Amino acid sequence: MWWPGTLIGAGAGFAIASIPGAMLGALLGQALDRRLNLQSWAQVRERLGGRPALRNDELLFVLLGRLAKSDGRVVDGHIQQARQEMRALDLSEAAQRRAIAAFNRGKSGNDRLRGYLRRLSTQPHAAEGVLRACWRMVWADGRAGVGERELIARWGKWLGWTRQQVQALATDYEPQKLSPPNSGVTYQEAMRLLGVSATSEPSQIKRAYRRLLSRHHPDKIAGSGATPVQVREATDKTRELHNAYRLIRERRDFR
Repeated sequence: MWWPGTLIGAGAGFAIASIPGAMLGALLGQALDRRLNLQSWAQVRERLGGRPALRNDELLFVLLGRLAKSDGRVVDGHIQQARQEMRALDLSEAAQRRAIAAFNRGKSGNDRLRGYLRRLSTQPHAAEGVLRACWRMVWADGRAGVGERELIARWGKWLGWTRQQVQALATDYEPQKLSPPNSGVTYQEAMRLLGVSATSEPSQIKRAYRRLLSRHHPDKIAGSGATPVQVREATDKTRELHNAYRLIRERRDFR
């Protein structure tokens, strides 16, 4: 729906020349909406502020960038998680460049995101994918601070989710849930799961982990038209990979 410029044009036209002016102003405003791709007042404010409006494929990485910076410092785990999200989405080179720029833009915390998320709320699957990606980013450094939780809860509200629904997603990615103390997974089993050996270099282990994670990423599976059961299986597989990688990393003492 094209409407911010249309409403502005109609209002200005009516003030100048009553109904005929409103009709002409609305036509001119609609042309402006289409030319500048204006679909919300948030985009109008950003245009007036000199910041380009967000594309739909950039919104996720703005959110991830803000989460990564929310506790004051972006760590390597945050960067690696952002790259993993790009690989899982199978972005083109141009799209990857936009994603990196959006991630850096998100770190500034200057974007007004409510309007974008309100529009995304009409796409339930996409909204859930965004929230899941946000929780993965939060847990990338092994902990979830109060500020990060509040950000996701606020974004979830704009997406039409309750606080309880948003929090329920966190358990799928919380380290304690991913690696229960009595899981029984051994070091040898973890290496077999990742397809590595005791002599593999840390860089080889990381590549194997990321390759498998990309292959079994639940968002990627869901995007290919998988059934809910298949998505659930992919989520379980992702947990196993997280668990195995963390066990090997702790045993071999590398990050």
